[in-house]
Amino acid sequence: MATQTGKKYKAAVAKVDRNKRYNIAEGFKLLKETTEIVKTKYDQTVDVAINLGIDPKHADQMVRGAVVLPHGTGKSMRVAVFAKGEKQSEATAAGADIVGEADLAKKIEEGFMDFDTVIATPDMMGVVGRLGKVLGPRGLMPNPKTGTVTMDLAKAVKESKGGKIEFRAEKAGIVHAPVGKSSFTAEKLAENFNTLIDLVMKMKPATAKGVYLKGVTVSATMGPGIKLDTSEVTARHK
Repeated sequence: MATQTGKKYKAAVAKVDRNKRYNIAEGFKLLKETTEIVKTKYDQTVDVAINLGIDPKHADQMVRGAVVLPHGTGKSMRVAVFAKGEKQSEATAAGADIVGEADLAKKIEEGFMDFDTVIATPDMMGVVGRLGKVLGPRGLMPNPKTGTVTMDLAKAVKESKGGKIEFRAEKAGIVHAPVGKSSFTAEKLAENFNTLIDLVMKMKPATAKGVYLKGVTVSATMGPGIKLDTSEVTARHK
């Protein structure tokens, strides 16, 4: 089986011209072709890596945000909410999977991690703050900048369930984010990507020098990387 997978992967790689920068429509069409070659029993995640000309070590150059993808992520998101009183009922009615306060914090401290997103009301951040060592490294710490610290729990839960993704630049200035699944059409993947990249472009820090969008690569879980032509994106944002 490993040999067959190896052969399939090589066949997929052979379809990609490593020296070419594909336009967005071409790139996602090619990605679909490569996932047809390297078939898997599961629906592969399609990720993008956006290389930015920033230095995230400087707080004024950090690029971080959240966006609702028009076609969702293709993943069923499990949402945990920290709230009390009537706000718990609001979260549950909106579709939250787990709702609690100190009791939920204790469960997480004991190892419970059966969720993909954490949302909290501002008055619960004293409790949530103690979970920084657990949630922080996993990128799950609620943050006002991404809309996950809010009193409007109904909106936050529905957005998380409806395809909202959070992103942030890593040490090397690269943003990694999912834009869908390999079962999506090339058009839907491209539309999700455009929604994400347009927000990233709008978030260019005033202190960033030189070329802001240095490169974009798209790939499926088991597929080769496909480099996109950044001029198509930058032309939209001149």
